Amino acid sequence: MISMVTFPQINRILELTDRLGLSREWVEIPLSPASPGLVHKLPNGKLEIVVDEHLPFDQWLASLEAEIRKVTGQ
Repeated sequence: MISMVTFPQINRILELTDRLGLSREWVEIPLSPASPGLVHKLPNGKLEIVVDEHLPFDQWLASLEAEIRKVTGQ
């Protein structure tokens, strides 16, 4: 169980969003995880990525690209 998203984890998420061509200025990653984790667009157009607190981080990260593609239509 994850109690707080660490900076190394944030960096791994940002590496993925960089590969997808998403500007870091348009990505928000809260430090508090939630269950379930989610990816959605905020009213201001930014992409919010909330880490799942119950899944192991690497397992959750493996599914993140598909979730981002669903939300962004890529």
